[in-house]
Amino acid sequence: MRADRLVSLVLLLRQHGRLSAASLARELEVSTRTVLRDIEALSAAGVPVYAERGRHGGFALLPGFQTELTGLSHDEALALLVAGSRRGAQAFGLGSALASAMRKVVDALPESYRTTAAGAARRLLIDPETDLLARRSVAEEVPDTVVAEVRRAVFAGHKLRIHYAAADQAPKWRTVDPIGLVTVRGQGYLLAKRSGEDRTYRLSRILAAEALAEPAQRPDRVDLGRAWQERSTRFRTGGDQVAVLLRVHPARRGELVGTALAVLSEEAEDTGGWLRLEVTFQDARHAEWALWQLASNAEALSPQWLRNSLRDRAAALAGLLGRSIPAARK
Repeated sequence: MRADRLVSLVLLLRQHGRLSAASLARELEVSTRTVLRDIEALSAAGVPVYAERGRHGGFALLPGFQTELTGLSHDEALALLVAGSRRGAQAFGLGSALASAMRKVVDALPESYRTTAAGAARRLLIDPETDLLARRSVAEEVPDTVVAEVRRAVFAGHKLRIHYAAADQAPKWRTVDPIGLVTVRGQGYLLAKRSGEDRTYRLSRILAAEALAEPAQRPDRVDLGRAWQERSTRFRTGGDQVAVLLRVHPARRGELVGTALAVLSEEAEDTGGWLRLEVTFQDARHAEWALWQLASNAEALSPQWLRNSLRDRAAALAGLLGRSIPAARK
């Protein structure tokens, strides 16, 4: 809405002192022409915004318009700024709304807290996109129109019609009773019921959505944390599970346990210091992948098909690396 954008524009100028039309356009995600129109509207409304020409010019405000949010301690102010992580908001299509809200929070802080809290928040990094092993975690893209309809149905308590593309299936239309939204590592999920049964839908697989007028059949209160835990447990304990007996070096035990579904038994070997465990994996593909990651620090003892699969995979890699490399053509 334009009113919200005008407020955000004023707050940006208050916090940065002077900004060019191009910078304001990037922050507000609009065109420079829209920014210029908004500046004219603010001036007409009596807001003391003025233009400074020249190489380092831009738009600025005369001092004033101070509104303070009282009652916040320094740590409370810091907590608000640190909580402004965009990843969850992005998953639900609320990234721009979060940015606008955080500008208002910063502007409303008492002067004594504003600088120190903002500086301290820059010293903390929550949920980075890349970990120490350089694995990049990329949030999935969900069209704004889709996530807006999903949010509307969730908050209003109405049934939701979605065009959903499940894995390895053609997209189908389904009508569900939305329960809530969950974000995990930048990925968004819709918890819902369909024909009375629990269902979990990945937001990135919803191709289209329509909030209906009919009320959803759902409980008035919900504990999303508990609901997510129950559904995760059912997922992890379902499917074609595989039990594997293996040996693992103690240094890699944590990695193995973190990957497996469950540890059924564990004991230390008499010699060598290795550990012998019986663990379960989601399926055969999961078991092979997990053991392959541990390389020579783990050995599958059973089932035999897993030993054969890992052996064949290693032999194929050894053959590839053992061949001579053809000379490059000039």
